Amino acid sequence: MNFSEEILKWYQVNKRSLPWRGSTDPYKIWLSEVILQQTRVVQGIPYYLKFVETYPEVGDLARASEAEVLKLWQGLGYYSRARNLHAAAKMVSEQYGGVFPETYGGLLGLKGVGDYTASAIASICFNVPEPVVDGNVYRVLARYFGVDLAINSTEGVKYFKKLAREVMDVGRIRDYNQGIMEFGAIQCVPKSPDCEACPLSESCVALQMKRVGDLPLKLKKTKVRSRYFNYIVFVSKDGRTVLEQRKGKGIWENLWQFPLIESTQKLSQSGFERRFGELNQTVDLVSIDLFNPEAIVHKLSHQHLYTSFWVVRTKEFPMDGISFEEADTYPVPVLIADFLRSFKKSYF
Repeated sequence: MNFSEEILKWYQVNKRSLPWRGSTDPYKIWLSEVILQQTRVVQGIPYYLKFVETYPEVGDLARASEAEVLKLWQGLGYYSRARNLHAAAKMVSEQYGGVFPETYGGLLGLKGVGDYTASAIASICFNVPEPVVDGNVYRVLARYFGVDLAINSTEGVKYFKKLAREVMDVGRIRDYNQGIMEFGAIQCVPKSPDCEACPLSESCVALQMKRVGDLPLKLKKTKVRSRYFNYIVFVSKDGRTVLEQRKGKGIWENLWQFPLIESTQKLSQSGFERRFGELNQTVDLVSIDLFNPEAIVHKLSHQHLYTSFWVVRTKEFPMDGISFEEADTYPVPVLIADFLRSFKKSYF
């Protein structure tokens, strides 16, 4: 059985209709690939369409402010992708005259573009014979060839890239790369794939060895860290509140949030009031109420955030405030956006 030939035949019959499919515009392919990192297609499509409508060309994206890009990205998570997207758009506009590099190496030089994204753009847009290796491709290759190497190990990454290069169809690289990714996305799925309907089943090592559920192998993930966030939701007599911008290289860099007290465990009312008093000596308090008695657990890849929103009513602010309507225009984590919607329904 010819592996690449079977992939191509399957792809011609089963490929999905996607907004970027059929395009060889590197801006659109790059945009779709960045959005779909860590994001399911069904969730990513509306964001892709919003970005293309708001920023039809790479120069339009480059001219936007970072805050505007982060706001449009809001809800997709992994916000470093949005910051890198904006930085790379500026590189293309300022260093390449608005034209994307046409080589794998040139594309790798763009901010946030790694091996997979560079391979996808080079092959789909410029027919460069460079194999793509994403999560879907790892799964297909590991199962079909029965590879026992962990896909997130140094040895595994090198081996799978070499294997992908050996089995790719050089002459039809554009369709082949899209085909093998699509095959992994809708045929050779992570859980309970329909192996009876698979055109590769006769030669699939994992199926013959009854190891479909075991492959691909992966090294154990980093231990999940628990953090306890206590957001201070100031509400003044005239209905204003306060947001502050997150700085540094942690989660949600440059996004906006309510003032934060981080603790080592869930705070009681008295515990929060003590911590709040240590930080806010000059606030003219009216009341402090916990908006959500049960902590909201916001799950990130390596962190679980146990979050409490404390509504602090004041007579006057010791600092400048904004209206809650204005707060809606700021780029914020989805955790804050969800709270704002619920809070406004309950309090206004």
